[in-house]
This record gives sequence, C-alpha cells and structure tokens, in this order.
Amino acid sequence: MTFARLFFVCLVSISAYATPLPQIDGLAEKSQEAKQLMAEGKFQQAIVVYRELNEALPNNPGLKLNLGMALHLAGKKREAIPQLEEAVKLDPHMAPAWLFLGTTRLQLGEASAALKPLRTMLQLQPDQHQARQMLADALFSLDRLEEARTEYQRIATEDSQNATAWYGLGRCYELLSSTTFEKLQRLAPESAYVLSLLAEARLREQQFSSAFYLYRRALERMPNLHGLHSALAEIYRQTGHPEWAEIEEQREMALALLDCRSPTLECHFQAGKYEDLIAAAESANTPESFYWRTRAYNELALTAFDRLGRLPSSAELHELKGHIYNNQKKYSEAASEWRKALELSPTNLQIRKELAISLKLGEDYSAALPLFQELLHQQPDSAEFNYFAGDTLLELQQPKEALPLLKRAAARDPKSVAAQKSLARCQLAAGQAANAIPHLKLVLAMDEDGTLHYQLAQAYRAIGQIELSKKMLSDYESMQRSIAARNEAAKQETDITAP
Repeated sequence: MTFARLFFVCLVSISAYATPLPQIDGLAEKSQEAKQLMAEGKFQQAIVVYRELNEALPNNPGLKLNLGMALHLAGKKREAIPQLEEAVKLDPHMAPAWLFLGTTRLQLGEASAALKPLRTMLQLQPDQHQARQMLADALFSLDRLEEARTEYQRIATEDSQNATAWYGLGRCYELLSSTTFEKLQRLAPESAYVLSLLAEARLREQQFSSAFYLYRRALERMPNLHGLHSALAEIYRQTGHPEWAEIEEQREMALALLDCRSPTLECHFQAGKYEDLIAAAESANTPESFYWRTRAYNELALTAFDRLGRLPSSAELHELKGHIYNNQKKYSEAASEWRKALELSPTNLQIRKELAISLKLGEDYSAALPLFQELLHQQPDSAEFNYFAGDTLLELQQPKEALPLLKRAAARDPKSVAAQKSLARCQLAAGQAANAIPHLKLVLAMDEDGTLHYQLAQAYRAIGQIELSKKMLSDYESMQRSIAARNEAAKQETDITAP
C-alpha cells in the first residue's frame, strides 16, 4: 500500500475510532493535538503525545491503534507491531488495526505473519481492494500460487482496470507454468514434451539453432505431436529458408486431425479453454498432463500481460518490461524500466530491489550499492539483502566492508549457494584462505565451470597444502576440457540443416 493511501487510512481511522476522552489533565486536548500533528505529517511529535495518552489510558484500543499508526508512518515499523497487536486484542473488530498490522508485517518482509491480519481485515471489510492486493502479494511471495491467483483474479474481475491485479495474475500463471514444467522434467526428462517446451522457450528468445536442435530431437521421439513441424517451419522462415519451411508446413498438415468428440487435453488447448484443461488435468500426474498444463498456464499468463499492456501506463507495465529485458540480458534497458516503475511507485521496495539487481547484473556496482544498502537498512535481518550488499561491495574491491555482511548472509541462510560462494571469494581476497576452504567444499558439488575448483586450489596453496592444490587444479583443467568438447559438439549439432 502506498504511503499516501496509508496516510489517508490513518487520518480516517483517527476520526472513526476516536472515543471521547475524560477531561482529566487535558487528555482531550492532547488527543486533538496528536491528531493535528498526524494531519501535518509530524509523526515523531505525535508519537510523544500518543505515548503520554496511552500511559494515562492503557486499555484504550483507539489510542493503541493511533500510536501504532504513528510509529509505522515514522518508519518505526518494528515498534509499531506490539501496539497494533494490543489494539486488535482489545477490539478484534478494529479493521484499520488489522490493516496496519498486515501492512507492517509485509513491509518488514514477514509475509507469513501478514496473512492472518490481512485475512481478518477482509472478513471485516470484504471490498477492501488494497488489503486483498496485499494478501495476494503475500501469498505470491510465499509461493502459494493458486491462492494468490484466486485473490488477483477476484480483484481483476471486480476492477478490470486494475493494473496490479493483471500483473499479479500474469506472474502467478508464469510461475505455475514453470513449476508444472519442473514436475514434467523430473517425471520424463528426455521426453518429447520436455524437448518441445525447451525448444519453444529458445524460439521465443530467438535462439534459432538451439530451438532447431531441440525440435528435431522431439520429433524423433514423438513424430505425431502437433505443432513441431510448424515450429520448424517458423525457424526456417526466420533464418531465410522459405522453401524448407514449406516442406515442414506440408508435413504438419499431413498429420491426423484431432478427434474432439470426446475432448482431450489437446482439444481444450486448441479451443482456448485453458481453465477447463487445467481442471481436467489436475488429478493426472502424467507427462502429457504436465505438458498441456504448462502450455495452458503460459497462455493464461500471456493473456493477463496482454490485458495489462492495453491499460494506461503503470508501474506494473514497466515492471513487466523490466523482467522481459532481464530475461534477454539487456540489463541497461531493464534498469531504465525499473526506474520508470519507481517513479510511479516510489515506495515500492520490490521495484527498488529489482532495479538494484539489474544494475548489479549490468556491472554498474556503484549505482547498485546504495540501493542495496537502503534495502538492508529497511530489512537488516534479510539474508538476501546482506548477500546482495556484501557481494556488490566485493565487486567494488572492498572485501573488508563486504565480509561481515556475507558472513551474516551465510549464517542466516546456510543453504544459499550464492552466499557461500561469495563469502569464500571474499575471504580469499582478504587473505583468509583457511576460512574460505570450508565454504568452498560445501558448494563444490555445484561447480558447473570449474571456478570453485580453481579457487579451492588457490586456497590450499595459500595454506601450504600443495598436493591438494594440485589435485583441485587438475580437476579444474579436466572440467575445462570437458566443457570445451561439449561446446564444440553442441555447435555442430545445432547447425540448421534441410528437412
């Protein structure tokens, strides 16, 4: 929820939940003074007055709410929580207290703890779109995608011009598509279904050679799968081979027509009945069902993003463009979109985070660092922000400043491969080779290009373990030779040849 919206809710709540105060020691006058300070945005001064009022009347839910709101708006979110919790305990029907409690939890990165207050708020006021939007965002951040989808869908149905709802809905479908594809990969990793979906992704990214190779492999495994020949025809057209494209189109037309008298998953897909397809495939855990569900979720995501694109310019539209540019590794263009999104939603921490990440990926570390430091100030216990700030400092050749942050990141999230890698690299740069070794050994199995083996060889050499260093260096060189051989073989395999 934006600051302006929260401020408005705050002022309304102060009036709506104000109860006449006894004329003792000027309590009524103090209450009016605090209300005026809040209206003028003087939250720190209002806090002082509200604390005095709460000491005089300790069991007044309205005063607890007002103090909690003042603390929240003054940036003292952690201090606001006990006041807001006490308010809802004293008056469980106080909707603004539930709203502020949920908002505060969410802004502190405590999405799970935000669910109960936001759901309670919606029980009290079902038409409160801001609360429903925050609930959807919280569910999304917890990967509870089906629940998030339901909430975003309700908002979009009630307000078709709501850009946030369409963007959230599109992201839900996008991730549901990805998670369903992962299930398919685990179940049938070498199937034509997996190869076809991988090829489709490569084709969207205009990686024609790779897509061609994957579609050809899919055809070898399932010659009658509709759409494969048409996809190859598209690759031929894009690469300047119209005569070969014609051959593939003819082969597509020669396939047996679908018999949809008893609708199959493919029939639902061809008819654009994606929700029906998902419902029909929900209980089936077969490669075919996962394949069509993946494609259906993807089409629903595209539909939601298309609706977003037809709305007036919004932060959400620029967010979508930012993600697209990131996926294309166009980080400068992505950063430009995130900046535009931030102009339209200046208090949105997620947009600020995405901007910082794009700047970091684009190697603009000096611009990324202050953003990560600001995010870390907002959420000092976040393993993610400790890692990002520390790793960025390391890229700026400041290992001494990076070390405590990376230690904290690795301690808070020991399973984070990125944090362990960065901490080891930092310790090596700081001359702490012995300390780096345990972290390198922890993630050595995840080494894809030999870099970790090389760093471990350096660390062993630094502490005088020459034989271990030689072994790691030998493993590194062997990995490099294997990678070079695979790359050469892949290059030969992906030549676009005639049908």
